[in-house]
Amino acid sequence: MIRYTLILLLFFSFSINAQNISGQAFYESKTTVDMDALGGGREMSEEMKKTVAQMMKSALEKTYILTFNKDESIYKEQEKLDAAPMNPGFKMMMSSYTPGAQYKNLKTGQIVEENEFFGKQFLVTDSIKDLDWQITKESKTIGQYIAFKATAMKKVDPNDYSMARPKKKDERENAETKNDTAQPQDPMDMIEIPEEIEVTAWFTPQIPVSNGPGEYAGLPGLILELNVYRTTLLCSKIVMNPKEAEKIEPPKKGKEVTREEYIKIVKEKTDEIRENFRGRGGNGGGGRRGGGF
Repeated sequence: MIRYTLILLLFFSFSINAQNISGQAFYESKTTVDMDALGGGREMSEEMKKTVAQMMKSALEKTYILTFNKDESIYKEQEKLDAAPMNPGFKMMMSSYTPGAQYKNLKTGQIVEENEFFGKQFLVTDSIKDLDWQITKESKTIGQYIAFKATAMKKVDPNDYSMARPKKKDERENAETKNDTAQPQDPMDMIEIPEEIEVTAWFTPQIPVSNGPGEYAGLPGLILELNVYRTTLLCSKIVMNPKEAEKIEPPKKGKEVTREEYIKIVKEKTDEIRENFRGRGGNGGGGRRGGGF
């Protein structure tokens, strides 16, 4: 009874301050790397695992800033001046599936984000997905805020390779058996992308905005911690009503496309890369050269 009374007090006593609220939330990202998925289901040596893990560390451990008010937000990666150098090809692969600046308008339900895909800028428009959040009885303290746990199931884009996981052993063996031995094994045949995943969010009604990092929103309070598949975003600092903050407005750089159009572009380019991989025998020879978008 005391728990529910506390929740009700938090939900309603702070809502009166929501009209003029603004702030900045800083999030630290941590991602667990599945080396089996990266290796296409084939075992990697310990030395190779260490090399790949080191390369991916700077790509996966990042700081993001969410600048928000009651209805709008802009979410950006905080650039690191001392970032470690990265292999150009690896950097391009990682950035191909990582969104740039993301603008959300809670009133209109719109998302606008900048994406760079294989050297070309896109301005992707989409609607905020209404997840069926289930608020649980669990709570914990994050910094100076009381946060409550909520979960939801989210459908996964079949071309989102950040969600890739290795197929079961028997499925990988079947793929290898069916593969033409004259052709290199396509790594994509060794992985699968789940149809849906569980998302866990910890939100605080003490900051009464229905916002959060990335595309996530829709809870009665700011999301302070988010767990999506192998990635965790944890809020490390909050600055309320800052005197100086980035102006919140939609990004404008890139070719305007819808989410559906962008997914189609990514799929076509990915299929082209796979075709080239098969055609050149995995060693850089022959194959069809990639065209434009």
